[in-house]
Amino acid sequence: MSLAKILWVDDEIQNLKPHMLFLERKEYVVTPCTNGADAIQMVTEDNYDIIFLDENMPGLSGLETLSQIKAKLPNLPVIMITKSEEEYIMEEAIGSKIADYLIKPVNPNQILLSLKKNLDTSRLVSEKTTSNYQQEFRQIAMDLAMVNSYEDWIDVYRKLVHWEIQLESITDPGMTDILVSQKNEANSQFFKYIKKNYQNWFEGNDQPILSHTLFKEVIAPEISKDQSTLLIVIDNLRYDQLRVLEPVIYESYKPKEEVSFFSILPTATQYARNAIFSGLMPLEMEKKHPKYWKNDTEEGGKNLYENEFLTAQIKRLKLNIKHEYYKISSMAQGKDLAANFGKTKDNDLTVIVYNFVDMLSHSRTEMEMIKELASDDKAYRSLTLSWFKNSPLLEIIQKAQQMDMKLIITTDHGTINTKRPSRVIGDKNISSNLRYKTGKSLSFNDKEVYEVKNPKDVYLPSINVSSSFIFAKEDYFFAYPNNFNHYVKYYKNTYQHGGVSLEEMIIPCVILDPK
Repeated sequence: MSLAKILWVDDEIQNLKPHMLFLERKEYVVTPCTNGADAIQMVTEDNYDIIFLDENMPGLSGLETLSQIKAKLPNLPVIMITKSEEEYIMEEAIGSKIADYLIKPVNPNQILLSLKKNLDTSRLVSEKTTSNYQQEFRQIAMDLAMVNSYEDWIDVYRKLVHWEIQLESITDPGMTDILVSQKNEANSQFFKYIKKNYQNWFEGNDQPILSHTLFKEVIAPEISKDQSTLLIVIDNLRYDQLRVLEPVIYESYKPKEEVSFFSILPTATQYARNAIFSGLMPLEMEKKHPKYWKNDTEEGGKNLYENEFLTAQIKRLKLNIKHEYYKISSMAQGKDLAANFGKTKDNDLTVIVYNFVDMLSHSRTEMEMIKELASDDKAYRSLTLSWFKNSPLLEIIQKAQQMDMKLIITTDHGTINTKRPSRVIGDKNISSNLRYKTGKSLSFNDKEVYEVKNPKDVYLPSINVSSSFIFAKEDYFFAYPNNFNHYVKYYKNTYQHGGVSLEEMIIPCVILDPK
């Protein structure tokens, strides 16, 4: 590792000789400078890692020197050192994006701490994170060997996501590879758990909160006449994506409660999101609301009646509330709602379905640029965060905070980056989704799917008498034998949903209070 080079600028530099000797013993290279003009010249002639800059100097002041250095080298960290504690000097320095601010007299350990904070943070965080994950790896491995309930699976998945995000900041790709391997093992075990227990959930056996019970069990109790509630359903938002959005959300809101629930199968919008709004399983929707429900092979949009489903559920639950529903599928719609959001102030419940993440994940299979921008989960999270920071949705959340609205954010299902093809054959009416299929005469590899021969067992409708459902496990996606190689190349490494994975099924619902 090369030695860090420091430029120390102070008109009384001779008095700082003990500090410089201290740093040299710590293997830093320190170059002294007595004035701002020379410092500006020196940073253009040599490469320094960091600058210590005295604020009170004759000629160019520290602030003037700082301004000129930043104009030339905006990313060069500068630590301002001053005798003055006047607030305006601090504000000026901080406004110029200094790396740190120290008040004289400084002691050697203060200097060393500031250096480590600015030069060694990445290395120190990487080493500490790696060490912590190595310890946690063994615990997660033990958890996977013993997991036997849906609560256990929620805990395991949360731990994996936590470490996945933590390991983004380290420089050791080996640790990330180990986590990916552990996550793959977890998904393999999770698939076995779902295959064994999913049908039992509908027979009253230890059922978690599911899509169709979320509103009744979690959301409805939060609705009050005393405070308006904003419910945002961001389509296709995974647990890890919400985690990276939270710091931005927390600028306006503080967390009150978080619930992890399970998406029903198929983990697809027409099934899972309709279930949230109706409070019913798909088979029940088909029977009670035949004019609103459409099966896979029917023509027309599959999520056109969410507000009607929600209105019926509110009536069934005997909630005496005023509500409004909005679906946002474009930037223009989002901007329009943000501009006119004040008109929702008299609602007890305002519901917004925001489709952007779903559009992003699907467009990824169509647009090479998006495919490159979201090449893996880390990039996918980063792209989601970049969108959110610049979206009308953030403006809506900020306005909701100003209107003292309670905020609930959730989704209908997640997605998984599909890697492996699984051959499937069916008749011409087979459904088109890449992670689940429904139809008759399905031919498939039974080791790669969860098959439900009788859809009614899991409260799913049948297209015809002999229809069944199959759900892809782990990171598989279904491909037809015809033109197989072209199909696989086109869809491999794309984000899909509909099947069985931790990413698709375990999803968050967070309840927040305005700051």
